[in-house]
Amino acid sequence: MSLLRRFSLRAGPSGRAPAPEGRFLPRPGVLHVFLSSARRALPVPIVAMSGFLAVAAQAAPWTIQVRDAGGAPVPDAVVAVELRGQPAKAGAGVTATMGQKDRQFQPQLLIVQTGTAVNFPNFDTVRHHVYSFSPTKRFELKLYSGTPAEPVVFDKSGVAQLGCNIHDRMSAHIVVVDTPVFGRADAQGEVKLDLPPGEHRVRLWATRMGNAAPTAQPLTVAAGAPGVLKVELRD
Repeated sequence: MSLLRRFSLRAGPSGRAPAPEGRFLPRPGVLHVFLSSARRALPVPIVAMSGFLAVAAQAAPWTIQVRDAGGAPVPDAVVAVELRGQPAKAGAGVTATMGQKDRQFQPQLLIVQTGTAVNFPNFDTVRHHVYSFSPTKRFELKLYSGTPAEPVVFDKSGVAQLGCNIHDRMSAHIVVVDTPVFGRADAQGEVKLDLPPGEHRVRLWATRMGNAAPTAQPLTVAAGAPGVLKVELRD
């Protein structure tokens, strides 16, 4: 997937258009960003309008809405925001869990920051053989019960698809992102994140993308009121 060259901005409640020379609307605007499979399309910058600039800037709550080409919500989409100046990798001791229960991975979608150590406890009475052949993380936990002594460290960003050599119907994804600011869309296709002012980068992934890396686009957040970012996911 890549980005179309166009985007549209709807003015806030005041109905006024954006002011020139880098100034911003006094009320939040709504952004429409279109993702497309067109290979030659280039990414476009996203400018998040969130009110007047403030001297003492603080993070504000933003809602990211993920929609498909027909306007329907995309549940379980992964949204991550890479903050400029913030560490890409998780600190020492950060862990997560991808269990196996009822002969399924639980959860079937896990989002972690790069450098996170993931444990794979087996809660079933049968043994599992967990593996991934994805370039993001190749590993194999041979036939086992209980919890392996050593977790698997996901030290590279991207998407790892998991399987079980014993139970073919078992499948899961671990999405590894270079930021601690991420979320999974709810049934309405929405993710709520606290975003500070600055020059950031948004990454987006959905199951339909398979092992493809999350798409990326610039995001500029100005200080002020909360905002809404609408992202359309196209096949």
